[in-house]
Amino acid sequence: MEPILLKNLLIGVVTFGFLLGKILNYLNYRQPVPKVPATLSEYLTDQKLQESKNYQNENYRFGLVSGIFSFVITILFISQGWFGAIDSWVKTFEIAPLLESVVFFALIFIGSDILSLPFDYYSTFVIEEKYGFNKSTVKTFFSDKLKGYLLSIIIGGGLFMLFLWLVHQMGNDFWWQFWIVAAVFMVLVNLFYTALILPLFNKLTPLGEGELKDQIFNYARSVNFPLENIFVMDGSKRSSKANAFFSGFGKRKKVVLYDTLLDQHPPDELVAVLAHEVGHYKKKHIVWSMILSVLQIGLLLFLLAQFIFNEPMSMALGGKVWSVELNLIGFTMLFSPISMILGIGMNWLSRKNEFEADHFAKTTFAGKPLAEALKTLSVKTLSNINPHPWYVFMNYSHPPLLERLEKLEG
Repeated sequence: MEPILLKNLLIGVVTFGFLLGKILNYLNYRQPVPKVPATLSEYLTDQKLQESKNYQNENYRFGLVSGIFSFVITILFISQGWFGAIDSWVKTFEIAPLLESVVFFALIFIGSDILSLPFDYYSTFVIEEKYGFNKSTVKTFFSDKLKGYLLSIIIGGGLFMLFLWLVHQMGNDFWWQFWIVAAVFMVLVNLFYTALILPLFNKLTPLGEGELKDQIFNYARSVNFPLENIFVMDGSKRSSKANAFFSGFGKRKKVVLYDTLLDQHPPDELVAVLAHEVGHYKKKHIVWSMILSVLQIGLLLFLLAQFIFNEPMSMALGGKVWSVELNLIGFTMLFSPISMILGIGMNWLSRKNEFEADHFAKTTFAGKPLAEALKTLSVKTLSNINPHPWYVFMNYSHPPLLERLEKLEG
């Protein structure tokens, strides 16, 4: 395909993705504020429901502004050949091709982060602060940024350099070799995330002795779920929102509870939340999610191998000669519709898995405390209880609250 046609295709794909996302956001934004459902009458008032809608609307308007800004910058970089201009400038350094790619993406990463920094700051310290969610300080905000940069350089940079070396040395065969590397890396991250990465950002402390710990271990024994490690994370240092998650496999599996979760729920609700997470484990959702993610990466790398040595793609982005870094950017844009379709499928599967985990908790522990926990979480986080069906179909990894409550309380 001629470079000019490829350029127009890239602009079309980016524009389509932008417009589709904004249309879905608008449909969700236009959803009316419903009456308080009977099942939430003890938790939710009309005033709180309106506050929730105001929070969603404010995020919608903010997302619209930041999205338009990002879209315009991207279109300008494509149409004006600025990606190629940066690449040509880096090539004047006369360094090794591997280092050329690293310097190019470092410049793109730094520039992108500088542009997005004001938006991140506004979201955290204006919107989240206004609605009482933000607990982070400016020091913590920038400290997280610096730690994120270091991790990106050490881990991301190392993986990226290995990927580039395979591309330059192995030709079209690079895809299956890096696929093996990526799969091993994903497993290792899952195994060691709470031990090595999470402590860089949060403090983990073992759950103290008491009624909650006793109930959790009693439940774990009742469903034959070997459990040794339960940690409390200081999530309250950044946000008042609560969560819980599993990490690891076998003897390395850990349960992590946010301290905000412990503050907001009685023990039976916390055990119900844990039972839901155990349901994911027992139903092998975690393993299957890992397998599907690895398969997706394999598909992405295979398709990338068909594009990465295509010289017209580099020219379409303003390059003077073939460039692996320009082709990576072009491929990322062209792959986005496929990524969207895969995302829809993964979200559908995730919603199905959430219903299954809810059912597991209901049958092995109780449905009511899980329902009560979901109600509290929804109200305290100002979540949308009336999302647009198309927005749910495209974006929700969890079923809407009222659908979950219907099955738990039915």
